[in-house]
Amino acid sequence: MKLTTKALSFTIGAAALAFAGIASAQETLTLGSAISLTGKYATNGVHAQNGYEIAKDLINKGGGVDIGGTKYMLEIKYYDDESTPARGAQLAERLINQDGVEFMLGPYSSGLTKAIAPVTEKYGVPMIEAEGASRSLFTQGYKYLFAVLSTSEQYLASAIALAAEKAESEGKDPSTLKVALAFENDPFSLDVRAGVIDDAAKYGMQIIIDDKLPRDLSDMSATLTKVEALQPDMLIISGHSKGAATAARQIAELELEIPMVAMTHCEAAKIIGKFGASTNNYFCPTQWAETLTYSDSLFGTAAEFDALFKATFDGYKNVPYQSAQAAAAVMVWADALSRAGSLDQDVVRDAIAATEMETFYGNIKFSEAGNNIAKPMVLRQIQNGEYAVVAPSKWASAEPNLTFK
Repeated sequence: MKLTTKALSFTIGAAALAFAGIASAQETLTLGSAISLTGKYATNGVHAQNGYEIAKDLINKGGGVDIGGTKYMLEIKYYDDESTPARGAQLAERLINQDGVEFMLGPYSSGLTKAIAPVTEKYGVPMIEAEGASRSLFTQGYKYLFAVLSTSEQYLASAIALAAEKAESEGKDPSTLKVALAFENDPFSLDVRAGVIDDAAKYGMQIIIDDKLPRDLSDMSATLTKVEALQPDMLIISGHSKGAATAARQIAELELEIPMVAMTHCEAAKIIGKFGASTNNYFCPTQWAETLTYSDSLFGTAAEFDALFKATFDGYKNVPYQSAQAAAAVMVWADALSRAGSLDQDVVRDAIAATEMETFYGNIKFSEAGNNIAKPMVLRQIQNGEYAVVAPSKWASAEPNLTFK
């Protein structure tokens, strides 16, 4: 039976019957998450929820988590934050104070994570998050916030480096390349932008357009009109799933020819399925790909996770990295709780901080600030309707299709 995108809820007895058959020997541990199931981040919120669910169910199917000799089935209690930071913070308070949740999974997006982190910090509730990549989250001195994903300034660094390398191979000075930027005005996208600007400056590249996407992310024609007039060598975009879909649609509608288009959230926005061949040669940074050589004892290889996810949830031609990293966050919870051997929040917090594990998603080790320092980003290009890893060269499965005029 297919899992739905709605929160699944199991009673202690039902979980025991389903996964072990001995209700008296098991208890239930509830993780909480305010997550975007409606609003502009709903697409990615559902991807993240599906990742949480597939990991939770597989862990429970294997007997749950052994914490100090007692087996616990995992449950996840969700509330819809409506893609609104203020609502997310309010729901985090509700989960902790009304529902008694002592351990949290993160929301979707850096903005929502930034709103919720002060709440979990105030109450000493550890939170393992998978969808907030803004580097500013890890400069606040939080003790209870941990993130499994690479931080946002790394997202498109490889795209800039690849452009410079390709220009040099064509006998061009990278400093002659003209760059157009279009970014959502949110913490994640602005951090990606800052990283791109820093990387472009290393090569002396000229930024000739630097626009903010409209708040509702539904129309970027004003920017694309400038692109048509000024003819940059590169167009770099970050606006989560809705922004990626809008960009891909309107670039196709205007029949723009841009040597290099790089944007975040390609897979999550399902741009290949929606816009077909017009997306060929787009560059898309990713936290994870099914072709990478990561593996673990729960899901197996990255490819095996990919196959299981597609068999479990309908409608996925490509598994978004948002789902993979969400599953990894649940795996970290299971590992840390088992090593802690306790439900004391500070003991568990210290166990999370000491995490060093290999997963199908990549290696996970937290810095003192709480970000993952053990896993790099990779860059994929859409080639003939499929995603191919093109950078870094260690992971590359194909040569990039890229030529500057």
